[in-house]
Amino acid sequence: MAFDFSYYSPTKVCFGRNTEEQVGKLIKEFGGTRVLVHYGSKSAVRSGLLEKVLGILDSEGIFHVELGGAVPNPRLSKVFEGVEIGKREKIDFILAIGGGSAIDSAKAMAYALAEPEEDLWELFLRRRKAKACLPIGAILTISAAGSETSASCVITNQETGEKRSCNSDIARPKFAIMNPELTMSLPDYQTQSGCADIMMHTMERYFTNGGNMEITDEIAEGLLRTVLKNAVILKDDPKNYEARAEVMWAGSLSHNNLTGCGNNGGDFMSHKLEHEMGGMFDVTHGAGLAAIWPSWARYVYKNCLPRFVKFALRVMEVQQGETDEETALRGIEAMEDFYRKIGMPTNMRELGIEPTDEEIEKMAESCIRACGKPSGSAMILDKEDMIKIYKMAK
Repeated sequence: MAFDFSYYSPTKVCFGRNTEEQVGKLIKEFGGTRVLVHYGSKSAVRSGLLEKVLGILDSEGIFHVELGGAVPNPRLSKVFEGVEIGKREKIDFILAIGGGSAIDSAKAMAYALAEPEEDLWELFLRRRKAKACLPIGAILTISAAGSETSASCVITNQETGEKRSCNSDIARPKFAIMNPELTMSLPDYQTQSGCADIMMHTMERYFTNGGNMEITDEIAEGLLRTVLKNAVILKDDPKNYEARAEVMWAGSLSHNNLTGCGNNGGDFMSHKLEHEMGGMFDVTHGAGLAAIWPSWARYVYKNCLPRFVKFALRVMEVQQGETDEETALRGIEAMEDFYRKIGMPTNMRELGIEPTDEEIEKMAESCIRACGKPSGSAMILDKEDMIKIYKMAK
C-alpha cells in the first residue's frame, strides 16, 4: 500500500553541451548580484571552466569573489572560510562549481550567511532547524551526490571527527547546470565511485518495509539498470557522451526524492554507517558505500526478503533460485560482482582501511548517537547490529 507523500523539486535544470554559458543569466534570474564562486579541485582551473565562468560573470556585470579548495568529505573549516568572505563582501548568491563536495559546502555557507547569529553546526547535530538560506546555483562536474537538485547537505567536522547531514528544502539549488562533457576528465575511480553513490541513493529508498508504489519501483529499477549498464561502458570508454549523460541525469533523479515517492522515507543505514567511516578515515563516499553495502545486505535481507528478491530478479536479472533466500543472495552476489567489475571495493580491507575493534565500537557509538535511536527500514539496527555489520565488512 502506498503512503501519502509530498514531492517538491524546484531546481531549474539546464542540461546539455555548453549550458554553462547560461550561468550569468540564471544568476540574474534568481536575484544574484554579489556572488561567491566556490569550486573544488584544481581541475576547474586546469580545464579552463573557472576562467570561462568568471568571464561570463564579468560580461554580465556581476560582482564575484572566489574560494577554491572543496575536498571530498567537505570540511566545516572550509565552510567557515567561505562564511567570512561572504560577510565581508556582502554576498547574496553562492555558485558552486564541482560535485557534491563543492555544492554541500556552498549550502552550508548559505545557511550560515542567512542566519549569521546562529551556530551552524547545531543544524547538523539536528538541534535546530534552518529558517533561511541564501540562494545557490550549481555547475556540475561530477555525477555522484545528486546535491545539485536535492535538499541534502553533508559536512565533516574535523575537530570532532563527525560527518553529519542536514536536510531542508530551502537549500535546494535554484538552478543546476549539467553539461556531461564537463565530467569527461574525471579519473575512473571518481567516475565509478559516483556511479556507486547514485545507485545507493535509489537503493536506500528501495529496500524498505514501508509502503511502495509500482510506478516508483519501475522508475527506481530503470534508473538502477541504466547506471549498471553505463558505468561499465564508461569503464572502457570514458569519453562516451551518451553514457555520461545517462549517468549524470540518473544522479539527479536518484536523490531529489522521486524514487522515494509513496514509501516510508527509505532506510539510509548504509549511508549512516559509511558516514562514520568517512568521518574517521576520510574515504571516498561512493567507494565507502560499496564497501559496506554487501555486509549490510547480508545482515538484513531476511527481514526484507520480498524487496531483495524483487531487486535480484528485476535489477540484477539473476536466475530465480529454489527458494526466495537463494534468489536474494544471488542478487547480493551479482551486485558484488558489478562492484568488482567497475573497480569498487566490496569490504573495508579492499577500501584500504582496517579498523580495530575499538575503532568499530567508536563508529557504532557515533552512528547510534547521530541516529538518536535504533534506525532503519529494511531492518531496525541498534548499536550491536552496527558493530556486527562493521565486523562483517572488515
